[in-house]
Amino acid sequence: MSTSSPAALPIRRLTPRDLSACADLSENRGWPREEHKWGLLLAAGTGYGIDDPGGGLVTACIVTAYGRPDQPDLAAIGMVLVAERHARQGIGRRLMRHVMAELGTTPLTLHATPYGRPLYEELGFKTVGRADMVRGHFVPGGPEPKVATRPATAGDLAAILHLDEEVFGTDRTHMITRLPAFSDQLHVAEEDGRIIGYAAAWPNMDSHVVGPLIARDTEAAKALIISLASRTDRPLRTDIDVRHEELLAWVNERGLTSLSFNAVMTYGIGELPGDWTRRFAPLTVAAG
Repeated sequence: MSTSSPAALPIRRLTPRDLSACADLSENRGWPREEHKWGLLLAAGTGYGIDDPGGGLVTACIVTAYGRPDQPDLAAIGMVLVAERHARQGIGRRLMRHVMAELGTTPLTLHATPYGRPLYEELGFKTVGRADMVRGHFVPGGPEPKVATRPATAGDLAAILHLDEEVFGTDRTHMITRLPAFSDQLHVAEEDGRIIGYAAAWPNMDSHVVGPLIARDTEAAKALIISLASRTDRPLRTDIDVRHEELLAWVNERGLTSLSFNAVMTYGIGELPGDWTRRFAPLTVAAG
């Protein structure tokens, strides 16, 4: 095989300097550029890609590992993209196999579109759940949850990290500590002075994405969404675990309609760690 073939070009680690090239690749595949999100993922995670001799990237993906740096408990794979001109040549499969070999025995997770799901199944990933992406202008109305919410302060960070690790199932301090700078809003839900939930709203093109959304119960999750929605004129977007049927029905009634579904998949682990009953939405599906 000629070394000029993209399938034979070396896979390298990406850095934050590759942000524009990653955003170009998103745009090439008809996705939004999402430079703000790419910036977070390249800083908190590990990017992999292949340079195109003609400029830009042939392919890219991001791995975000959680737990101990030397022995992660879980790694999320996201933003797996292959440039249109190089599609259907096995490049995405090669990139995934490289990443999986690099991660060794670390359990893996990803959110798969219907288009990408057959490849991941071929590689041994199993579907363990589903997330419903909803979007729209939030419409207030109806009885409001009797749960107190407020903007988070620096003094809340330790409690947020403790709650997040308990619910997510492993430590992701390197991601959560970036939320105050990454998001436009970070709010907590409280009961008797104790934090029982938290949520962020971060800018993504013309919308605000709600995530993470972690709460003791559905009423607290609703209260956090109301709190965030009241402080933006943009449409809201979020990805809700379909097992949270009550919350999904409620956001539908409040103007957020379903755009698409993603399969939640795992490799090397039967179920995701943590407590799904309190995990309503991820920070982003690209990071698990």
